[in-house]
Amino acid sequence: MMSSDEPVAPPPLAAAQSQLAKLQRQYQQTLDRWTPHVLQRWFGTLGLLTIFMLRIVLSQGWYIVCYALAIYLLNLLLAFLQPKFDPSLQDDLMADEIEEGTGDDGPTLPSQRDDEFRPFVRRLPEWQFWLSSTRAVIIALFCTLSEVFDVPVYWPILVVYFCVLFALTMRRQIQHMMKYKYIPFDIGRKARYGGSN
Repeated sequence: MMSSDEPVAPPPLAAAQSQLAKLQRQYQQTLDRWTPHVLQRWFGTLGLLTIFMLRIVLSQGWYIVCYALAIYLLNLLLAFLQPKFDPSLQDDLMADEIEEGTGDDGPTLPSQRDDEFRPFVRRLPEWQFWLSSTRAVIIALFCTLSEVFDVPVYWPILVVYFCVLFALTMRRQIQHMMKYKYIPFDIGRKARYGGSN
């Protein structure tokens, strides 16, 4: 018989779960340490992207993986440049309410857009943009290790198609920015309070 003083070995599933939880904590701690180092994070991602591009150019393959990564990064860039609360959708909702006659419930606050300060809130924050971009580049690098993803394709068509897609989406985004008068970047002098100029 076993005495009650002897330690009982944990079941294998519990041990695996505790190891997984430990690895997740270490991963989160590493990410937390990297958070304030914006420039270094982006240089690291740029380095990974350079390694990926060298792998594509030198091996002359995996163009589909490269194209998929470019489309995904373009999608992330667009989400990074767009406001969280899209003014065009708000205008459409307001127009629908006026058409239906449900918008006149009583007096409302003034809604002059030029009179009040509205900070730019991104649909995709910088941290999520960096993290998603880095993960995508790492996954793309691992995809280049497998011959399964090396699909033969005429790559100049993919390059031209991506350039056209990039130009059209950026033109549309810039027109949207000009129409609703927002700039997704901090441009100009930052105000300092309590100090000398």
